Amino acid sequence: MSEISSLHEPVLLERCIEILGEALKGDSAILVDGTLGLGGHSEAFLLRFPNLILVGIDRDENALRLAGERLAPFADRIHLVQAVYSEIPEVLEELGLNLADAVLLDLGVSSMQLDEKGRGFAYSFDAPLDMRMDSTEELTAAKVLNEYNEDDLNRIFKTYGEERYARAIARQIVKIRSKSPFTTSQQLTDIISKVVPFIPGKSSGHPAKRVFQALRIEVNRELEILEETIPAVIDALKVDGRVLVLSYQSLEDRIVKQALVAAATSSAPLDLPIELEQHAPILRLLVRGAEKATEQEISRNPRSASVRLRAAQKIRNAA
Repeated sequence: MSEISSLHEPVLLERCIEILGEALKGDSAILVDGTLGLGGHSEAFLLRFPNLILVGIDRDENALRLAGERLAPFADRIHLVQAVYSEIPEVLEELGLNLADAVLLDLGVSSMQLDEKGRGFAYSFDAPLDMRMDSTEELTAAKVLNEYNEDDLNRIFKTYGEERYARAIARQIVKIRSKSPFTTSQQLTDIISKVVPFIPGKSSGHPAKRVFQALRIEVNRELEILEETIPAVIDALKVDGRVLVLSYQSLEDRIVKQALVAAATSSAPLDLPIELEQHAPILRLLVRGAEKATEQEISRNPRSASVRLRAAQKIRNAA
């Protein structure tokens, strides 16, 4: 196993191959990995399907570099692009490729980003408050903490982190920054630990987990971009093409669920005697609800503990 491969264990790999593989059996089938990361899923698909063309997309230039090293043996079958996954249709068009046969989205922050101490994604060690997936963007976690007002901080922590003590944390941040600006993750972690009570036997996880999640989502506009992405992915798929999404928290999964279910539901009025073609579903759901990882998978790959898998097949083009 290469050093890069050892950094990342793909979540639900065999299940992803089982579901998407049905759409990738033809010659020169196109798979879009919208969240390339370190290329674990992509490498497995390229090995399993020798005629596959891969379009790998990521916002993180470092991830693209490392994935490029890992996928070098497949250089004649891959296109790696720095972009956000809502831009999948534009990326395909710029590459001169037809619609995709399958799209894979593995959402959230990658293990590589969490482990890179200079990025500030993790609360487990001190680092600059950055949290940008794309380092060319201007907004950082430090800028959010030092410039957003108390109401906006409260909204972010409550909405994106589902943090019960959002208001108290926001109030304390505004108070502290008036004396000294926030620059490191440890400063933030210390304040949160003082505000959020830890109750032995009842509290789960680190008290800073939800706030760090909320900041990351705000800095990278993750939910806003995801809401744009699922309709864009549907448009980018061929008829009979498939989309599979791995989500790791309820806010992501809710957006994915609502978009897929809406596209898989007839839009015909209830009192219409027949269903016109323009009202027929565009998708067919491929799994019942959201699939979770098995205990065996979780023991092998702890990151899969919170995963929710949803998948669908495109059954017609939109009118």
